[in-house]
Amino acid sequence: MHNDEIRADWADKAPSWVLHERIYDAAFAPFTRSVLDAAGLGRGLRVLDVGCGAGTLLEASVAAGAETVGVDISPEMTDAARRRVPTAKVVTDDAQTGDLLAGAPGAPFDRVISRFGVMFFADPVAAFANLRSITADEGRLVFVCWRAGESDMFWHGLRSLAARLDAPPAPPGDGQPGPMGLADGSRIRQVLTDAGWGDVVIAPLEEDADFSVDGSDGVEERLAVALAGRVGQAVCRELRPRLGEDGWADALDEARAELRDRLVNGTVAFPARAWLATAAKIPA
Repeated sequence: MHNDEIRADWADKAPSWVLHERIYDAAFAPFTRSVLDAAGLGRGLRVLDVGCGAGTLLEASVAAGAETVGVDISPEMTDAARRRVPTAKVVTDDAQTGDLLAGAPGAPFDRVISRFGVMFFADPVAAFANLRSITADEGRLVFVCWRAGESDMFWHGLRSLAARLDAPPAPPGDGQPGPMGLADGSRIRQVLTDAGWGDVVIAPLEEDADFSVDGSDGVEERLAVALAGRVGQAVCRELRPRLGEDGWADALDEARAELRDRLVNGTVAFPARAWLATAAKIPA
């Protein structure tokens, strides 16, 4: 998948991410904290948030006192990030190829951070080399990405629906541009090394993704974001016309039952597996 395809894919997905940003904030909160803790953000630092989406990590970085710039390939995402964090500079660009210091003039970045935003590059070595080129000497890279073996994040709540499809979609491919593009920890290390980064550390994370919002059980929240993803969109396209509205309502009730069967302490929550990657720009 080329970055033009990724741009088109996010044009389809971005409205749902913006609509449901509070759900993603809740479910991904432990991963947000992991990035912030590892990056050590604070006043006097210039920070780039790659794949900033609707602005969750961007907002936290600004709150920590850092001068923060967000970049995302999706105009709808960057519009949402600007609304959420009006004091931050946000640019719409491709982080693999864009001249990001031209889009956000200033000193090179002391930190380059990302929460699930760096797995989509068509050429990850070129992308991370481009990011290194705009990083200050001794600056650091910190990101989280999905780890091989993660499936609930993409399938939980959809299995009963997907089983009804004539040809259920394949899970996201490890190593292909997309959610599992950096699923292999050894590949992350090789990509970053080839891109010129040093002191590379790849650590496994396993955190509970809890979809409860404002005291809910998280069932409706999880179902909403699951249906908005790649598998969920395929389910909707095929099943809703075939089943009709009454049949579709019954199918959704089956999906809710699937979710309720696995409630943890009364909410939709499950362990989610990711990598926390850190690296440094070693002065030549």
